Amino acid sequence: MSYNVQPLRTQQEINDFLFCLRRNKNADRDVFMFLIGINSGLRMSDIVKLKKKDLISSKNSRIVEKKTGKTRILYLSSLQDLIQEYTKDLEPEDYLFPSTKGGHIEVNTVYQMFQKAAKLLGRDDIGTHTLRKTFGYHYYKKTKDVATLMEIFGHSSEKITKRYIGINEDEISGTLLNFRLGF
Repeated sequence: MSYNVQPLRTQQEINDFLFCLRRNKNADRDVFMFLIGINSGLRMSDIVKLKKKDLISSKNSRIVEKKTGKTRILYLSSLQDLIQEYTKDLEPEDYLFPSTKGGHIEVNTVYQMFQKAAKLLGRDDIGTHTLRKTFGYHYYKKTKDVATLMEIFGHSSEKITKRYIGINEDEISGTLLNFRLGF
């Protein structure tokens, strides 16, 4: 089986995924993690380690990405009401996504959770990167600003970014939808 993780391309796909997450034992945590992911474009390895202080220290908080070591500004002002509600009973040093075993939830645990949701939805293209790709896909569809998205993701070319979020396939499919010659 190939590893072909795709974004959630429609609001209905996002709603369906949320529907599955809301049935989890730790639904509040899991839904909040999903919403942070699709609204930030962070890698799951950075999301699981977030603490309350990372999101409430200033309007646009900064974190250091695990993979790149680069500082990344989090633009989450549109989620402030949700963040305030979710973190109201947490201490600044508390993980946002705690494990039932202590510490923070592991990326592999999130992957397994997403695989359960994917199975319920009849999909085989869901993984932890689905959130990052969903952010990128919808950001691009809304803004058509691939240069800024490339910067957000830390990619070296627009071509890489468009391929990463599955835009090339969509654009080719869309342009060829009613393309016919010789009839």
